[in-house]
Amino acid sequence: MVSTDRLIRLQRVVKNFPSLEHPAVYSLDCEINAGGVTGLVGPDGAGKTTLMRMLAGLLAPSSGEIAVAGFDPIKNDRALHAILGYMPQKFGLYEDLTVMENLTLYAELRDVADEVREATFQRLLKFTSLKPFTERLAGKLSGGMKQKLGLACTLVGQPKVLLLDEPGVGVDPISRRELWQMVHELADEGMLILWSTSYLDEAEQCREILLMNGGKLLYQGAPQELTQKVTGRSLLVSHPAENNRQLMQRLLKLDQVSDAVIQGHAVRLMLAKNTAIDTFSHAIDLPGLHITETTPRFEDAFIDLLGGMALVESALGNMLRPLPHNPDETVIEARTLSKKFGDFTATDRVSFAVKRGEIFGLLGPNGAGKSTTFKMMCGLMVPSSGDAQVLGMDLKKSSGKARQHLGYMAQKFSLYGNLTVMQNLRFFSGIYGLRGKKQTAQIENMCKAFALHDIVNSVTDSLPLGFKQRLALACSMMHEPDILFLDEPTSGVDPVTRREFWLHINSMVNKGVTVMVTTHFMDEAEYCDRIGLVYHGKLIATGTPDALKHQIADRITPDPTMEQVFIGLIDQWDKEHSREPS
Repeated sequence: MVSTDRLIRLQRVVKNFPSLEHPAVYSLDCEINAGGVTGLVGPDGAGKTTLMRMLAGLLAPSSGEIAVAGFDPIKNDRALHAILGYMPQKFGLYEDLTVMENLTLYAELRDVADEVREATFQRLLKFTSLKPFTERLAGKLSGGMKQKLGLACTLVGQPKVLLLDEPGVGVDPISRRELWQMVHELADEGMLILWSTSYLDEAEQCREILLMNGGKLLYQGAPQELTQKVTGRSLLVSHPAENNRQLMQRLLKLDQVSDAVIQGHAVRLMLAKNTAIDTFSHAIDLPGLHITETTPRFEDAFIDLLGGMALVESALGNMLRPLPHNPDETVIEARTLSKKFGDFTATDRVSFAVKRGEIFGLLGPNGAGKSTTFKMMCGLMVPSSGDAQVLGMDLKKSSGKARQHLGYMAQKFSLYGNLTVMQNLRFFSGIYGLRGKKQTAQIENMCKAFALHDIVNSVTDSLPLGFKQRLALACSMMHEPDILFLDEPTSGVDPVTRREFWLHINSMVNKGVTVMVTTHFMDEAEYCDRIGLVYHGKLIATGTPDALKHQIADRITPDPTMEQVFIGLIDQWDKEHSREPS
């Protein structure tokens, strides 16, 4: 029998909110054991954060019983908090304090005795590799280092139970790998760990997962067991005369297809239940189609369990006017672009060009310089040297005129949280010069395209992240720009909403819109026509996803994933330049 101090137990747990028609968590029965990482996965609104907050004692259940390491989170809150570490999505680091000052503050809050602090701090600094940065302000750390510091602060006081709500959001693949190594080490030492995530490759690293949707638990068990249930239904499909974006959109409209995403030179699809390959092939009726069965992934099983893709066509793409499309026209260009902050060079002589109707992905670790490069390309930051040009206009000289052709969606949600959805739509459409009937018609179009009608009177801060991101994209597209800059548009968004975003993006590109995007989701890099990898301020590699895969493919890994490409190219650069990996 498992000891209660190594166990979370939920019995018929329900959580209602007056503002919601249905329970946020509904009749939840499960047990979570120590000895391995348990993953909590599900789409926006599944109830993941509500469950985390009830376990941490921040919310009381409407009914049912919760026991965390033998304690009731509400009745025994003091006893529980003495052994609990909780890292919420927006962890409360003090950005104007140094790394060491943050650790000291959390030691004070956790009543860690003076005589054990030094040993605790040294252990945590070594564990998180933050020892060289103790005097750096938390606000000056990269995204990955902030998450490591957040984890270190959570571990002050040596908790027995660790609740991590989306710790990998906004963190590059290298930093996420390091976070996972640390958390696996803690689990091996016997800590009870629950890790909420929207990265489904992370879920595959968990000993078991809880998959929730609409407040209900749909599955509990090993991720591999769920994946095995869809064996034989995952295919790679390609056609010599049709590009992947067009093929994917054609496939999604078939009843025989449950899900479709771009994967390198092919489209990866999931057949609907009880659909044979021959039935699918007959339904699409496309001579010359190349079909190969492939090994299923956990993400395939996840989407299948949720019932497949609900949105199969972009209303936004259908309402956009086609742009004059000359595929040889260069619409975005960086010429030896550099940006210095004092003695620090954030971007170092970066050059690239993006053609009309192309998706260009800018990838790189946290702190590599990609966001600085990105901001210079859309006129939000003035370069120290070099040129940033859009549609042949130098952004240093014609930024106002150029911005009329640009749409921009910021990495951190940049709309007004205290305004309603409608007020945001009116404000941003007004900024782009829309007035009267044209403004009203365009707001109606965006509400229809992004399914915003039911929430137009909701205060933006009250919305789930997926709806906030839809609203942000709607505002950036209000004036139907030629060029769209998307800075990590799907960070923290669940896989279903992420697919909807890319359906919209692909349909825009088919109409001639040019897209420049940054992302930490390596699967999203597959949607890009070309990729630029930024590291230490330099552009260290450019090419199509398949060309970059070819650069690191070998006998052991003949068909690398984009995450393996990302890590492999950076490791290669470090070795060639005799650097320790960041």
